[in-house]
Amino acid sequence: MSHYCDLAPGHPWHGPYHEKEYGFPVRDDTALFERLVLEINQAGLSWLTVLKKREAFRRAFDNFDIAKVAAYGSGERERLLGDAGIIRNRLKVEATIHNAGVILALRDTHGSFAAWLDHHHPLTKAEWVKLFRRTFRFTGPEIVGEFLMSTGYLPGAHHVECPVHRHILACGPAWYTRQGPGPD
Repeated sequence: MSHYCDLAPGHPWHGPYHEKEYGFPVRDDTALFERLVLEINQAGLSWLTVLKKREAFRRAFDNFDIAKVAAYGSGERERLLGDAGIIRNRLKVEATIHNAGVILALRDTHGSFAAWLDHHHPLTKAEWVKLFRRTFRFTGPEIVGEFLMSTGYLPGAHHVECPVHRHILACGPAWYTRQGPGPD
C-alpha cells in the first residue's frame, strides 16, 4: 500500500497539503474544526475530492466559525444540502453542526478544543476513537486517526525519510514532544 509521502509530492492538490499542513501541529480551534469537518466529509470519498472542495466548504460554513456553525438552523441546513460546491450528505452536515456545538462546550470546560485534546493526550488510537465516539458525531476509526495524524497528535503522517518529517519534528507535534522522540 502506498503512503501519502509516495503519492503527494509534485501533485497540484496533494503536494501543498502534504508539504505545509499534513502532520504539522495545529493549535487554532478554527483550523482544528476545519480539519475535523474535512475528515468527516472525506469518508467514502477521495481526499482529492475534499481538497478540491475546500474553498467551497470554507464559504459554505462561514470560514468554519464555530459559534456561527453551531447556531445553524433549518434554513442553513437546507442551504448546505443544496450547495453543489460541498458534499451534500445530510449525516455529514448534521454532524458538522452538532460537532461545532460540542466544541463550544469543550471551550467552556477546557478553554479550547486544542486544550481538550491536550488534556487527553497521549492516548492510543483505539482510546482516541472511543473518546471521539462518545464526544462527537460521525467519528469512526479512519476519521479520528486521520484527524489526529493530520494535526500532530498521532505519529505516522510522514515516512521518517520524507523531508517534511524533519520540519514537523522541529515544530514539536504532541506525539513527539509528549511521548518522546521515537524514531527519526
